[in-house]
Parts: sequence; C-alpha cells; structure tokens
Amino acid sequence: MEQLLRSFFLFLSKNKRMTKAAKRYGLRFGAARFVAGETIELAAAAIRKLNEKNLDVTIDYLGEFVDNEAEANEMANQTIEAIEAIGRENLRSQLSLKMTSMGLDISDAVVRRNMRRILDAAKINDVFVTIDMEDYSRCGKTIKIFKTLKKEYDNVGTVIQAYLYRTVKDIEDLNSLHPNLRLVKGAYKESPRVAFPEKKDVDENFKKIIKMHLLNGNYTAVATHDDKIIEFTKQFVKENSIPSDQFEFQMLYGIRPERQLELVKEGYKMRVYVPYGTDWYGYFMRRLAERPANVAFVLKGMLKK
Repeated sequence: MEQLLRSFFLFLSKNKRMTKAAKRYGLRFGAARFVAGETIELAAAAIRKLNEKNLDVTIDYLGEFVDNEAEANEMANQTIEAIEAIGRENLRSQLSLKMTSMGLDISDAVVRRNMRRILDAAKINDVFVTIDMEDYSRCGKTIKIFKTLKKEYDNVGTVIQAYLYRTVKDIEDLNSLHPNLRLVKGAYKESPRVAFPEKKDVDENFKKIIKMHLLNGNYTAVATHDDKIIEFTKQFVKENSIPSDQFEFQMLYGIRPERQLELVKEGYKMRVYVPYGTDWYGYFMRRLAERPANVAFVLKGMLKK
C-alpha cells in the first residue's frame, strides 16, 4: 500500500495541469505545513523564527515546469530578491534552487546566464547557493553545469542522490573540486535500470557516500529524517575525528521539528530547508509520497475544512 501511495503522489507531482490549478488555489489542505508561504516576506518571518531557535536555513523559491525564457528570467529575478532579503535582514540562511526553474530545459545559454546572475548576487550578499538535483534525466547535465560554475564561484554546491547507481562515481569525479555537497536518498520515481529499487540498498549506498565525502575532507550536508542514518553519521564522525565544522544535518521545513531541535541541543549544526512561493504543488506531492504520515496529516486538514 505504501509503495502504491508513493507512486500515485509522484505521478501527480508531474501533472502540469494540477500545478497550474494549485497556483490559483493557494496553500490549503495541509500544504502550509511544508511551505513557509507564498511571498519572501512570509518566508523571511519563518526564517527568523527558526534562527531564534539556533536553526540554520536554506531557502528555496519554488518553481517547476519552466518552459519559456521570460518565465525562467523572472524565476531568477525572484531568486535574486530572496538573496537580497537574506543579506538585507541578516538572516542565517543559504539558498537552494532547481535549475529547471532557471531554464535548464530551454537552453544552456539561458540557464548559465541566469545562474551567473544569481551567483553574482549571492557573492555580494555572502550567500551560499546549492543546486538541487532533480530526476535522473537531468542529473548528468546538472553536474556538468555545476562543474563549470564551481570553477568560477566558491559559493556554490550541489546535491547527490544515494539511490542512483552512478552516485559513487560522481562523488569520486567531483572530489577534485572539493565540493560542498548535500547528500540525500532521492525523492523521484526512477527506473531500476538507473536506481536501487530496494530501500536497504539505498541506505547502504547512502552510508557509503557519507563516509567517502567526509574522508575526502569535503564539507558534507547529510540531509535525512532517518534516525539510523543520523546515528550512523554521528558515530562515524566521532570515530574518525571529523571536525564539527565539516558537516551538518539538514531536514525539511515542517517535518520532525522536535528532532531538529534535539540535534541543535546536542551541539550539531542543523539546517532547515524552507520552501516558499506559489508554485508549491510538485514539492508538496513529493513530500506526501515520502511518508504516509504526511498523507494522514493532510486528510485530517481536509476533514476540518
């Protein structure tokens, strides 16, 4: 049943018609639990509250299915506005983005131009930018562009997904750049031709790349809500004398907030991924796909309406 629900919500996450409808409908029926609001002002208020609890943040202006240059340019403008807000209000926040929202599916010229605009603004405002990884069809292209940008900018990192077979090779290949990487399990539905179909294999690969990247001496963000992975990381850094400023934990806004605060109290850096904007539908569907408990929460919200 759980696998069927996951497949169903991942299917819905790619529905462009539903995405457009959601923009008109607004944040209702539980989506507001996982999305900080539709404007940068609301997102900034959420960040301040998290910062007051000693939680660091990475903010993401949500956007998917951008298929024209004008919209990609506007997405970049909105992202730059978020960067300037972080700098202006002295928020303890980085920024995350999806390159499909910056023109990845349109042309190399469009996405590279928008990424350089964003990274220039981020450099001025001392904001670190993480390029989110999307589905497998865009993985190679994302890494290729990241490599180019990393040679030009110090304030950029990307994401590596443990469920892909290619991941270990990507970690090895990127090591020469000494990259800041967010390591995740992966949230898209992929073919068993390119991704481990079994959770136990994904978990083992996750542990493997955490060890690899830390032992390579590179900054490592372990993005997970899985206590077993968290405890594995804590034990590994202790046994290998990994300094506390070489790694952090990351979790999603609205998911396991109590655990986030526990990690802070234990002395670990904990960063919360805070999305905002009107284009929340695809992100929300993937959060429902990840955990059945999220679905139950939303259903309760619908019954109260």
